[in-house]
Amino acid sequence: MIENDIAKILLKIGAVTLKMDPPYKWVSGIFSPIYCDNRLLMSYPEERKKVVDGFVEIIKNKRIEFDVVAGIASSGIPHAAWLAEKLSKPMIYVRKKSKGYGRGKLIEGKLEKGAKVLIVEDLISTAGSLVNGIESVRQAGGIVNNCLAIFTYEMNKATHNLSGIGCRVLTLSNFSALVKIAREENYLDGEYCNKALEWSKDPENWGRKMGFE
Repeated sequence: MIENDIAKILLKIGAVTLKMDPPYKWVSGIFSPIYCDNRLLMSYPEERKKVVDGFVEIIKNKRIEFDVVAGIASSGIPHAAWLAEKLSKPMIYVRKKSKGYGRGKLIEGKLEKGAKVLIVEDLISTAGSLVNGIESVRQAGGIVNNCLAIFTYEMNKATHNLSGIGCRVLTLSNFSALVKIAREENYLDGEYCNKALEWSKDPENWGRKMGFE
């Protein structure tokens, strides 16, 4: 399965790491058993090619039609570029906020009104940046019905934020698949894997429940 294959790649190159004793502490103050940095894929040509091939497979299997590939700044940009190159499609990218100088553009590249846009993101946590990207492209006249991402933490908050947005979000791999592979390949032992799986359901309170606060 593609989700397992991508999980193995992310673990192998260290793009995703798992740590439980103690867990990671994010800037927000949340304790987490996982840290994801898909930017490392840029340095691994064979592995990043498999990611792009995975996106192509999803596009074919789901019969996704689009005119333009859009990357969410900044981490989604390289993957969008490689996908656009692979499929000979135009590309744009979406800033998190407008430039404070010049023309103050939010979207870089040429976007025709009515163009179907496929958005590419590297990681979905709460999905806030993805939702902002979708809304920005739509406000600029683009049509967004589908988004692709490499990995999702499977947070309930992301599901909530994406509900009602009217856009299908498809990911190559996810937190559950990664923990399964981590158990099978001894990145994390069974007891810790079970505790880790509880995290995405309630990340804000997980640290306290697990006795880390």
